[in-house]
Amino acid sequence: MSSPHAPSPARALSPSRATDFLQCPLLFRLRVIDRVPERPSPAALRGTLVHAVLERLFELAPDTRTPDSALALLEPQWNRLREKQPEAAELFADEDELAAWLDGAREAIRRYFSMEDPGRLEPRERELRLEVTLESGLRLRGYVDRLDVAPDGRIRVVDYKTGKAPAKPYRDKAWLQVHFYALMVWREFGEIPTRLQLMFLGDGEWLWYEPTEADLREVEKRITDIWWQIEETARSGQWRPRKSPLCGWCDHRALCPEFGGTPPELPAGGQATVFAPLPPETAVRPDPRA
Repeated sequence: MSSPHAPSPARALSPSRATDFLQCPLLFRLRVIDRVPERPSPAALRGTLVHAVLERLFELAPDTRTPDSALALLEPQWNRLREKQPEAAELFADEDELAAWLDGAREAIRRYFSMEDPGRLEPRERELRLEVTLESGLRLRGYVDRLDVAPDGRIRVVDYKTGKAPAKPYRDKAWLQVHFYALMVWREFGEIPTRLQLMFLGDGEWLWYEPTEADLREVEKRITDIWWQIEETARSGQWRPRKSPLCGWCDHRALCPEFGGTPPELPAGGQATVFAPLPPETAVRPDPRA
């Protein structure tokens, strides 16, 4: 699909919202317009915890970045996360279930050390929040897990995934997200990243890509086209569900016609919600389950 008009001014899109729309327009609507609450999942929460540990690992001196020192960060980060999200502890039926969940986070951290040696790295940025405006006027927002810059200026964008690497037919979502980050880095710093690197801590698999300027220009066109589709859908009011294997993980099946549900009435001003600038708190990190 293409459109002759530019995106409406002052609009913003994050990687997670773009992939929501591609996965299912109704999911996008329920999250962005209706703002239907979602119960946090243990998998997503574990991703948040592991990301926090790896971010703080690089605050340590290089020669102390060991598996033991990383694992020592786990409990304090879990306590901090529980303070910020008291409902997190309610996800676990008992202490045994919580202990098993924490063991899963420890396993992901140990696997990280089998993939690279953090003592030999000095990232330029961690959890880097970016906001850039494309030539079309569309604003992009997102968080980059890690940005490495070599002495010769080469840039590497690193994205941690706490799940297993998806099968090839399902990798488009992960690639769109990391290319989204690469485009923002290019627009923000004026340099095309040399490498995009996905680290799947669930099974230790690497995926990487070396983008060209032509690649990123195509990504920019695709992202702008996604926003045109969102705008046109908002104007029509037809947020149709798109059934897929991912429906099994969706919190909103009770509201989905594909599962016998009925979506709520569109709230007054729902279209304006899509076209309104995103407040900072809605420019969320990508779902770590991805």
